[in-house]
Amino acid sequence: MAAGDYYEILGIPKNADEKEIKKAYRNLARKFHPDVCKEPGAEERFKKINEAYSVLSDPQKRAQYDHVGHEGYTSASRGSYAGGGGFGGFSTDFSGFGDIFDFFGGGFGGQRQTGPRAGSDLLMRMTISLEDAVFGTEKEIEVSHTEPCPDCDGTGSETKKRVNCKACGGTGQLRQMSQTLFGQFVRMSTCPECRGTGKVPEKRCSACRGTGVTQERRKVQVRVPAGIDSGMRLRMEGYGEAGDFGAASGDLFIEIMVRPHDRFTRHGDDLEVEAEISPAQAAAGSVISVETIDRKEIELSISPGIQHDTALKIPGEGVRRRGRPGDLLVRVKVRVPRQLTPELRELYEKILEIEGSRAGQEKKGFFSGFMGKK
Repeated sequence: MAAGDYYEILGIPKNADEKEIKKAYRNLARKFHPDVCKEPGAEERFKKINEAYSVLSDPQKRAQYDHVGHEGYTSASRGSYAGGGGFGGFSTDFSGFGDIFDFFGGGFGGQRQTGPRAGSDLLMRMTISLEDAVFGTEKEIEVSHTEPCPDCDGTGSETKKRVNCKACGGTGQLRQMSQTLFGQFVRMSTCPECRGTGKVPEKRCSACRGTGVTQERRKVQVRVPAGIDSGMRLRMEGYGEAGDFGAASGDLFIEIMVRPHDRFTRHGDDLEVEAEISPAQAAAGSVISVETIDRKEIELSISPGIQHDTALKIPGEGVRRRGRPGDLLVRVKVRVPRQLTPELRELYEKILEIEGSRAGQEKKGFFSGFMGKK
């Protein structure tokens, strides 16, 4: 390669692809940027790195460079390309430079806030009972948020008039000029005086000190719909923080937490409750009374021979969501009495005798059908 060859400057082979060229450029530009590298000749080295990249990153220029060679290309191009800051011999192509400028705290055209800003959203958490989640309810909560100042109608001005901001001339943006190796740069930033609105109070309101908002505490009625579950959020539009004058207020989001119930558990739209029965009820069948979550008494038939931990369904007694409600699952638990009266013991012994089972024998007995092995 000839001295000063663009490939040599970037330290890449002639068959390097676009990614390799860009990676090499970034690394070298960061290393030799005059704001970082104080070595003698760093500025000239940085200039040559950018010159090489501006040619090799452009497919058309690179093809011409490869065809005529370094000397032929630079001789032909000298004076025909106007580089920023008086750099002859290459075009100032800033495509791909974004990462470099971000690295040094500059950057091109980030999103800027213009005009009045909407208010921020608020988040609160509300704990409710399972009954409230099943049937729905209304709750009163207290909200502390900012509202438009009533004295100035949110304008921030005692005269209720707003005028152009002198700091930014009513544009909402401040322009900062700086001279770099690439030429003159303009950086735009949001005006801190008017916060990007371009307007300021004509005479600051003494009640809100020109902010246009005051802190208030309000009691708000919240309708909690039936079927809500833990983690779900309710949205109350406009109950968040006040926005700038002329902008909408934010929203209030209420995150719901449902307290565990001492009897019922929830599975989606279904509820589940346990019901204890005796071995005799399990064996012969029975009718039991089940109390629902709204305290209704419902008779439930137990089929003869029902097994321990079987779930029986009572339709429509679950969560009262819109449309078809959920069901109530009654989980049957067969409980063996820990103490027996003489009469019951005699009866159980009689059952064992009928089954042909005796204590200490390996045969399955009466309880094996719903309690497993004895």
